[in-house]
Amino acid sequence: MKVITSNFQGLLVLEPKLHYDERGYFMESYNHKVLQAAGVTTTFVQDNHSYSKKGVLRGLHFQRDDFAQAKLVRVVQGEILDVVVDLREGDTFCQAFALKLSNENKKQLFVPKGFAHGFVVLSDEAQVHYKCDNYFSPDHEVGIRYDDPDLSIDWMLPQKDLVLSEKDMRLPYLSEMV
Repeated sequence: MKVITSNFQGLLVLEPKLHYDERGYFMESYNHKVLQAAGVTTTFVQDNHSYSKKGVLRGLHFQRDDFAQAKLVRVVQGEILDVVVDLREGDTFCQAFALKLSNENKKQLFVPKGFAHGFVVLSDEAQVHYKCDNYFSPDHEVGIRYDDPDLSIDWMLPQKDLVLSEKDMRLPYLSEMV
């Protein structure tokens, strides 16, 4: 597995090594030792799997306080634009990072604690699988509006084609959170 660093401290792109033969392919989607060698000491405790149709935008979510979560995100079917926003004090504070993840490119994104996370489905449908290092706590879940003007995120689809939950439509802008 190839580990690619980003300009965001701890945010990593993982590219698995594919082994093809006449039957198809094999890949290692997770290796604790590889991540540990890259400085990740995370222990995952929960796996989540979502199915969504084109235009569905989930996010931007995070958990606060002791319930913050690191995530390892991959796409099992389809294609998404995965977006994270760094909420940690430092050089990349309130900056966004976006990456296409798909069953074709098989890339994964390791998102350390301290980031808001969201994605939009670019293909007709998508299945997203992600590991978390902390359990979901509805009492500690918060988020940021997907269309926050301070973030200027290009979701790669016209706004009229985006499908959001009522909850995500009510999320505050960054300026309302400070």
